[in-house]
Amino acid sequence: MKRTTSHGARLMVIGAAAALVLSGCSAGTDSGDGSGSGADGAPSTPAAEPSLEFVGPGGETPGALSELSLTDEETTTVKDGKYTAAFVWHTSSEFVSAVEDGATAEFDELGIEVVASTQASFDSATQANNLQTVLALNPDIIVTTAVDAVSAAATFQPAVDAGVKLVIMTTPPADYTAGDQYVSIVTEDLAAAGKTNAELLGDALGGSGKIAYMFHDADFWFTNQRDESFKAWMAFLYPDIEIVAEEGFADEAKTQEIAAALIARNPDITGIYVPWATAAQGVLSALRDAGRSDVKVVTNDLDATLAADMVADGPVIGMVGNGAIGIGKGLAIAAAYGVLDKEAPELVASEPIAVTKANLDEGWMLDYGTEAPASVTE
Repeated sequence: MKRTTSHGARLMVIGAAAALVLSGCSAGTDSGDGSGSGADGAPSTPAAEPSLEFVGPGGETPGALSELSLTDEETTTVKDGKYTAAFVWHTSSEFVSAVEDGATAEFDELGIEVVASTQASFDSATQANNLQTVLALNPDIIVTTAVDAVSAAATFQPAVDAGVKLVIMTTPPADYTAGDQYVSIVTEDLAAAGKTNAELLGDALGGSGKIAYMFHDADFWFTNQRDESFKAWMAFLYPDIEIVAEEGFADEAKTQEIAAALIARNPDITGIYVPWATAAQGVLSALRDAGRSDVKVVTNDLDATLAADMVADGPVIGMVGNGAIGIGKGLAIAAAYGVLDKEAPELVASEPIAVTKANLDEGWMLDYGTEAPASVTE
């Protein structure tokens, strides 16, 4: 995933996701009009209600995870096949680990042996090297998310040529299609996740105030649509909350630096949206350094560091879980579709989970299938 695509160009790429962008919104850093507000901060035009529909990178219409299922006979056939699988991830995080746990458990049930797991720290060259290492093990299945969709088309071609069944968690290689180069995409409901983030932050602010919107400034259809959904639903549900600063980032390691500058330029903000949890860790550090415990933060993915801050009544007031265990199970079942040459849905999605201090234990169990770490609850 090269960090060269602008935020505006990215919206053209994702096409149908433009339905998530409000007619009263405009992009641009520190524009102050992200919610369609006039110069005096009052809404200039009512925001249109956003769509709760999202589309896949190739225009695929999402279905529910429950659409993936195997008959007893199909399960027996897969077990008899003695297949192997490998994970070629884009990065590492608690979310990715939970997805892998869910997939591995389902692979075990299907008699599929996991022979490798790699992560690329969002570096496309590293992912290419990882893939070559994995291919030497001759897996029948590879579960992956492309770091950079364009370069991944060439990176994963040897796997396609070898007949490996690719299953995608979020982003497939460019110009690959379901049922051809890969089996299916299994992910979360992006529009619903964006709305859930907006509701968490909007309610925490009492429906009014000024906030900063941080977005993933890269051509990554998954985060692009989720970010835009947050922005659209915030404007519609909370017209008295104004987005006064917009900052994109491509490297999550830079979020502390970016957030520090943002906070200094906008001392009146009381809320920040961050695309995902490991990126939000940098934002949390910047807020602590600035002594801004009054700024409320929401993000996606459950994370122990952020959860501990939330339990201690710090800036983090909510995280949106993806249904990681369910996504992992779905990826494994989709892989079984592949080895069975069974037609799979092009795109299926899990329902997001709103997690706050009040339901942390329940939310952690629903998303990750385990109790929240002792370091968090204590």
